[in-house]
Amino acid sequence: MRDRALMMDRIPRCLRVAFSQPVAALEVEAQAAAPVEEVDFVAYGVDCILSGRAVLDGDRLSDMLNANDEYALVGVTVERLEDGGPMTVDEVVVGRDELFMVHASGPRGDAARRLRTSPQHVALQMGPYQVRGFLHGMPGTDPVASMRRRKSMVPLTNARIAFVVGGEPREDRVKAIILNRDRVDWVVAVEPDRSEFPARTKRAASVKAGPTPTALA
Repeated sequence: MRDRALMMDRIPRCLRVAFSQPVAALEVEAQAAAPVEEVDFVAYGVDCILSGRAVLDGDRLSDMLNANDEYALVGVTVERLEDGGPMTVDEVVVGRDELFMVHASGPRGDAARRLRTSPQHVALQMGPYQVRGFLHGMPGTDPVASMRRRKSMVPLTNARIAFVVGGEPREDRVKAIILNRDRVDWVVAVEPDRSEFPARTKRAASVKAGPTPTALA
């Protein structure tokens, strides 16, 4: 989602999902395939929040998000940040580059694939969202510095997401989110018990893909 092209401008009352095969063929394949798992899916964009359901295509949500450039949601409620007004659509396809972060219900994936990690509490500014939570990296590494070497969608645990809806401040607290590293304005390590969100300082770093992280003034 680019700031000059807002998500709300792209959402009609009912947007049908476009398939590369005839729908009838897909239905036959779906009947023969193993049952798919749907998860509740919340997507945070620049001017609205989408709440719906999505098919978990993979063992872990982060794997699915990194493996696909677009995600199909059904039964979607759209909450506008400007006035808080809701609208509903049957189905919508949203691109990864349009999202700041997502969270979803469902399993955390195959426990055998989980690695021992070292958590670091961070604060991130992402467009209209102020986010805090624990970023996980390999023991002995700096999770913030290693964030630039990871795939675009990065997990954050015990997350707090502060933003404004219709002029009123709101904070969502969720056990885990997957944030879009490419939409992070800056990130800085902070103490977990810090009450106020930090202002951007020289210690804040960009984590977009590219050369060595650059400190922001």
